[in-house]
Amino acid sequence: MKIAEIRELSTKELIERIDAEIASLNQKVINHSISAMDSPAQIKKLRRTIARMKTDLRQRELNSK
Repeated sequence: MKIAEIRELSTKELIERIDAEIASLNQKVINHSISAMDSPAQIKKLRRTIARMKTDLRQRELNSK
């Protein structure tokens, strides 16, 4: 997910999306530990997407104060 797409989301949608992405990441990590994934780079990509979302959320918190 690109940063421009993240910025278009409302704060509530962003929080919900972060929770969903974290759940997805946890599931992928568990599945990868049981049997190897075709592309383990998906885990890295998902972690970075979550970090981008959390960064944008934090910026919104700081700007609203």
